[in-house]
Amino acid sequence: MARRLVALLGAAAAATSVLTAMTVTAAVAGTSDELFGAMQRDLGISATEAAARLSDEDRAAKTDRLLRKKLSQGYGGSWYDPGKEKLVVAVTGEAAARTARADGAEAVVVSRTEAQLDALKSKLDSRSATSPRTVAGWYVDVSSNRIVVLSRGEALGAAHSFVADSGVPADAVTVVASAESPRPLIDVVGGNAYYIGSGTRCSVGFSVTDGFVTAGHCGNTGASTSQPTGQFAGSSFPGNDYAHVRVAAGNTPVGAVNNYSGGRVAVAGSQDAPVGSSICRSGSTTGWRCGTIQARNSSVTYPQGTVSGLIRTNACAEPGDSGGSAISGSQAQGVTSGGSGNCSSGGTTYFQPVNEILQTYGLTLVTDGGGNPPGGDCDDAENTYNGNLSSGANAIQPNGGSYTTTATGVHRGCLAGPSGTDFDLYLQKLNGSTWTAVASGTTPEASETVTYTGTAGTYRWRVHAYSGSGAYTLGTDAP
Repeated sequence: MARRLVALLGAAAAATSVLTAMTVTAAVAGTSDELFGAMQRDLGISATEAAARLSDEDRAAKTDRLLRKKLSQGYGGSWYDPGKEKLVVAVTGEAAARTARADGAEAVVVSRTEAQLDALKSKLDSRSATSPRTVAGWYVDVSSNRIVVLSRGEALGAAHSFVADSGVPADAVTVVASAESPRPLIDVVGGNAYYIGSGTRCSVGFSVTDGFVTAGHCGNTGASTSQPTGQFAGSSFPGNDYAHVRVAAGNTPVGAVNNYSGGRVAVAGSQDAPVGSSICRSGSTTGWRCGTIQARNSSVTYPQGTVSGLIRTNACAEPGDSGGSAISGSQAQGVTSGGSGNCSSGGTTYFQPVNEILQTYGLTLVTDGGGNPPGGDCDDAENTYNGNLSSGANAIQPNGGSYTTTATGVHRGCLAGPSGTDFDLYLQKLNGSTWTAVASGTTPEASETVTYTGTAGTYRWRVHAYSGSGAYTLGTDAP
């Protein structure tokens, strides 16, 4: 009979150090008291500082989305600096630096773009089968503009040889001595418990419309689950560490995470938080634990093989926390994959990004309130369309088609996307056999309004989930 672990609740913060619910809600909407308490404990900050930090990080994330669009090929990555309370952006030239500073970020000129760093890391990924067992993993470190390779201290030479054989320039890599020995954290409950097959237990990551996502090492495609009843519709491990479980009728996915303190943390969306941002995870072994994001696009070598594209953090975890939810503020970040260390001496934990899971399986994240976006000014439009998009996806309206007008006049579109995301709106006109964008709304916000005066012709609207997932409403008017 499988051994069942006892869930350990996250420690409550002392009453004298916790903001009132009203103050916390006013400071950062949608963030729970339990999250603030965990941040105080693990980051060594006060409740007031936690609220201020989350607010600063939210602004930094919006600035980052804006600058990614503006800088394009000159973008070298970004990170949040808690000491300076602002976003730092790496750029490849002074013109890009001036643009970043004009939008409130600090700029650092570097020699490699983020895309170039990712391409260099891909070379290591392609050689993962030849990676020495003494190499724990590697990741893109945007702050140093290099790839960091983690190796046991007695085998640094083998790590350097691995890099050289992969064709990555030595000056683009830093080999760091590390005692990490990552392994999957299999035996645990994260959000809520579920059981696989004869009794192996893992945890729900985040709810999607037909079930939930979790860690791939928890079960293979086709495996059955109980509590809730379901089946693995897809699973990938190693290489990736994600899975999609489709639940049976009678199970209701909810846009929230169990905080193990008698309540829930609402999930508002899945906007990626910048490197340096705070992140908190939930698991039945160690409860709520917080840390900061150290890197994205990290590769980790487990005994079973290498997993790439993970979020590296200094939040602690222990066996039993696998598959659980990782969240920054109210934005879903990923599901627990594995790590090193423990919550007594500290450790490193890696998360599979949730947006990659949503994109891979074409899933829609369930957010607080069922994922329905605010109506806003779209309520008075002549035509209204609703839909769901995962991060990076597009939808064509009206209903996948187009509309034709015989008069010159004003076309108006009002898009209301899920809180915390970046949804964009484009008006396209048919020119021969080609659709051409004639107007757009591309701010780093969830909602957009587009107004365009055009001549007679055939038009359509394109809704693009630039970052984040969820349900949207589009209101339109035509001449």
